[in-house]
Amino acid sequence: MKAIVQDRYGPPESLTLAEVDPPAPAANEVLVRVEAAALNAYDWHVLRGDPRLARLALGRSRPRAHIRGRDFAGVVESVGENVQQFRPGDAVFGDLGDANGAFAEYVRVPETLIAPKPSNLTPRQAASLPLAGVTALMGLADLGRVEPGHRVLINGASGGVGTLAVQLAKALGASVTAVCSTRNTDLVRSLGADHVVDYTRSDFTHDFQPHDVVFDLVGNRSLTALRRVLTPAGMLILSGGGVYRGGSLVGPVWLITRGRLLAPFVRHRIAVLTTMPSRKHLDLLRDHAETGDLTPVIDRSYPLHEVPQALRYLEGGHARGKVVITI
Repeated sequence: MKAIVQDRYGPPESLTLAEVDPPAPAANEVLVRVEAAALNAYDWHVLRGDPRLARLALGRSRPRAHIRGRDFAGVVESVGENVQQFRPGDAVFGDLGDANGAFAEYVRVPETLIAPKPSNLTPRQAASLPLAGVTALMGLADLGRVEPGHRVLINGASGGVGTLAVQLAKALGASVTAVCSTRNTDLVRSLGADHVVDYTRSDFTHDFQPHDVVFDLVGNRSLTALRRVLTPAGMLILSGGGVYRGGSLVGPVWLITRGRLLAPFVRHRIAVLTTMPSRKHLDLLRDHAETGDLTPVIDRSYPLHEVPQALRYLEGGHARGKVVITI
């Protein structure tokens, strides 16, 4: 099969399109013929091995997983002998997690990490949901416990996670303040944002009404500044998923580390979001999609052999919604 392979850390051009043996599913795994895959900031970090501290987990001299990509949608090709919930021909979507391998014609995945594809979404749209959608869902519903009447501020509202977070916060009944650049204000309004802050013209950490939840997807403000727009009992949720200007030892991990250290000593609740793929959250995302609460925003699509160009575009930091690979 064809796959995008990475043998060393480096720029997008270090990736190659190669012929490799297709995977064989184990007893509890499913083999999926991939129709679409989605890029995430995670892919960029693994590509560069940046921040360098992350190489302790990813692989010190080169990545342990050689085929890039984690989010996908496709059709079940075959199943292992112990698989109970899926059969060949089923349309599914899922997240491979740290195993990676979605930028390929076939992937094998545990049946616990896939779910039936939302019936009203295309494969490209469904592939856009897993990591970004689970991040938004865990941040807002699991950690933030957002409910009707809450005020939620999303910093980084026009990105892959942000566009889904705006829609999910509205579905949970919140009033949403979306922070983005000038060119994306109309987009986030169309997704349901009640208030839009253009960060090129206003500093959202000053002179704004307090919020019950601040969901930071960018890491470009201090903890003090972010806490300034919280109610006394408000919660700050930090997610380190954004693309930042690389070349550092710790990157956005420093802000997250400071958040963990500060949390016991301040009145505000500070939570660091760790996203894990799960069937439970994929099922919830499918429900939101099929009821019309959630529609992925796709910025650009690329064929498999243009994954390097797609990653180059993503690391520019200006993608609106998701960047998708068609296979």
